[in-house]
Amino acid sequence: MKNSYLGELFAEFLGTMILILFGAGVVAQVVTAPDGSLGDHDSIAWAWGIGVMMGVFVAARISGGHINPAVTIALAAFKGFPWRKVLPYSLAQTAGAFVAALIVRFVYSDLIAKVDPTHTIATQGIFSTLPGNGVEGVGIGTAFFDQIVGTAILVFVVLALTTAANNPPLANLGPVVVGLLVVGIGMAWGANAGYAINPARDFGPRLASLLTGYENAMFDQNGTLYFWLPIVAPIIGGLIGGALFKYMIEGFLPTEAETVAVSEPTPNA
Repeated sequence: MKNSYLGELFAEFLGTMILILFGAGVVAQVVTAPDGSLGDHDSIAWAWGIGVMMGVFVAARISGGHINPAVTIALAAFKGFPWRKVLPYSLAQTAGAFVAALIVRFVYSDLIAKVDPTHTIATQGIFSTLPGNGVEGVGIGTAFFDQIVGTAILVFVVLALTTAANNPPLANLGPVVVGLLVVGIGMAWGANAGYAINPARDFGPRLASLLTGYENAMFDQNGTLYFWLPIVAPIIGGLIGGALFKYMIEGFLPTEAETVAVSEPTPNA
């Protein structure tokens, strides 16, 4: 028999890897072409959304396509996902992001060396997020709250899109809509902290960059230890978003029996 659990971990690994290949790849392309000839903020937002869409398409049938520890934890807390699978899923997601970042780092090594030969904060953002996207003026508190809000939006809407009683999009359209959701979050919530909204998406590439020449990868542009923030804040935000959906939307949706009763024709008198 097939080892379905191993397949789930492979699916999460590869789905997250696809996400980062698109996401880190587009940031590398934009950052290493500072004249703007190869993209801008909008192309970054769209490519991250496409990366999420493709990653979910890769993994959804086997593992559910979480590709994000914050989503996995929220599903365990509010939707019955087994807690015993949370850590293995999260490790698989982080490993996928790590491997994808190594690929981006290798493929773009010449261009990175050209624009930033000493591997400074100027190109660190290819792999991991920073307060204010590396620009001064955004404090740790603001970045922390920003990540809570962005991830709460993500998880809240993902649950709305995947709960059967909420009349979600058809299964084959679900990943497309989730991808558009991430595009929207990037366009609306990208300024304060780079919208990591995913601990694996940030820590895996951050670790890859640390091991390949970015000595200050765990710190922000001010020298403050920062790697923990895109891990802790998205988990908190995901739990908040999950709780809001569970208790303010799902609790008022019709049950399956009620839905069937409404859909059945009324007998003639």
